[in-house]
Amino acid sequence: MDNAAIADQFSLLSRLLDIHGENSFKSKTYSIAAFYIEKIPAPLAATDRSQFAGMKGIGDSVARKIIELLDTGRLQVLDELIEATPAGVIELMQIKGLGPKKIHTIWKEMGIQSIGELQYACNENRLTLYKGFGAKTQANVLAAIDFYLASQGHFLYAQLDEIYPQVKGYLENLFGASNVRPTGAYRRQSLTIEELEFVVDETNENVKPKFETAYPPELLEDNPGSLLYLLRNGLRLRLYTGKGDLVRRQFMTTGAPAFTEQFLIDYPSLSFNYADPAATDESVFAEAGIATIPACLREAPYIIARAQQNDLPVLIQPSDIKGIIHNHSNWSDGTDTIEDMAKDLIRRGMEYLVISDHSRSAAYANGLTEERIREQHRYIDQLNEQLAPFRIFKSIECDILNDGSLDYSDEVLNTFDLVIASVHSNLQMSQEKAMSRLLKAISHPATTILGHMTGRLLLSRNGYPLDHRAIIDACAEHKVVIELNAHPRRLDIDWQWIPYAIEKGVLLSINPDAHFIKGFDDIRYGVLAAQKGGLTAANNLSSFTRKELEEYLANLKI
Repeated sequence: MDNAAIADQFSLLSRLLDIHGENSFKSKTYSIAAFYIEKIPAPLAATDRSQFAGMKGIGDSVARKIIELLDTGRLQVLDELIEATPAGVIELMQIKGLGPKKIHTIWKEMGIQSIGELQYACNENRLTLYKGFGAKTQANVLAAIDFYLASQGHFLYAQLDEIYPQVKGYLENLFGASNVRPTGAYRRQSLTIEELEFVVDETNENVKPKFETAYPPELLEDNPGSLLYLLRNGLRLRLYTGKGDLVRRQFMTTGAPAFTEQFLIDYPSLSFNYADPAATDESVFAEAGIATIPACLREAPYIIARAQQNDLPVLIQPSDIKGIIHNHSNWSDGTDTIEDMAKDLIRRGMEYLVISDHSRSAAYANGLTEERIREQHRYIDQLNEQLAPFRIFKSIECDILNDGSLDYSDEVLNTFDLVIASVHSNLQMSQEKAMSRLLKAISHPATTILGHMTGRLLLSRNGYPLDHRAIIDACAEHKVVIELNAHPRRLDIDWQWIPYAIEKGVLLSINPDAHFIKGFDDIRYGVLAAQKGGLTAANNLSSFTRKELEEYLANLKI
């Protein structure tokens, strides 16, 4: 087991103890252990076991349990708790906003043992009868349940990105590499995906026996021209079946329906008859006499007109990123030093690092006091002397407070090279409140970048409601860059608003919001999302060279 998996076991143990109303000191011990285990850089599996009990946050009892996990892959005490907890109660932990104490009340006092029962109780306004469950809390719980149920069976693109090569390789092994083609939402780089889809050159009758293995997937649908399987990991795999006609079938199943329908209206005489067996759906666009529209852009019909006018954007690529903006170090809630982060980026060929630790209101994230800001700036100055021409820019992810003001005085904010303004608290806002709060922050002269604009977490939390056009218009007026937060659970601003931002002359910035060095890799997912919106390198701040960024920031201060 790796450290993250071990930490997850202790975190689950802590929460289940609280759900059962057990000793709070014991549950806190395991929660603290989980926190520190996840931050240990060296794998515990490769560490001398006699050292465990001396590590921060780990005592003798926890050390023994770590050894038990490493030896057996299980914790007896955790197994016993899981056995004593109804499965539906454990699932309640997936509902946003329900902590262990509230679940204890729901289970032990309300007698509710499943999400369905809780949803029904909310609809009958029964939660408000219990301490800690007012009308607002009940409404939030109901909304979270609705969101959870709607998202079941959905995966983040990043989750499937890890699985995709294995599935594709398996299918190619069964049917031949030339007879398997990716299609559907994954090929379009959709942010969340319900089914992984492939076109295969084989009939249903010949496909089904090949899936009768020792662990056969469940066959959900058997339709003329397609099969839908449920894999053991919960992923649904759809195969578009048939003999021949691969190009037509791949084209027809790749684009969103609105795109494909309009394309066939514009080009009703397409033959889809291509002699070359290696032909791809690029042949369709060649027959139509227009530029190939990348799969990621095949969403809305308007892109067809742009292709007809030879006006397709040159999409941004990961290689276009010159520096990494919006990162957290061990000065706040990150795990790595600024020096280590900078040296890793130098190794990657990057030109700069923008360090944006949390501001003081984010006490949960060890936000920086004014004194610590001065200390950090002195430290960065020293590093810049050592690492030149690479540069570390001084930044802060400054909390947008409840009234829309920023977290420091103007005097302090002016000491930074750039300021990322973000909302982290009181996320349950009406549109009126959210707009007032963000518009005031955007208008502040110190705001350089608006961070993760809606606060959404894909498949976990809806963003607060916004008038996107009004926010983009305000950013255009005040020369504020809009972040495309590249964390796979955020990807916020949503790609659908990128064309309007470009139209209004607003720069975007693909930023990983990295809290550790590996988080830099999330840039790839930000780029994939940006491509769907037609973003080019010229419209992306993190594609600026170090010199270009320096000039851009200097001009903002004039």
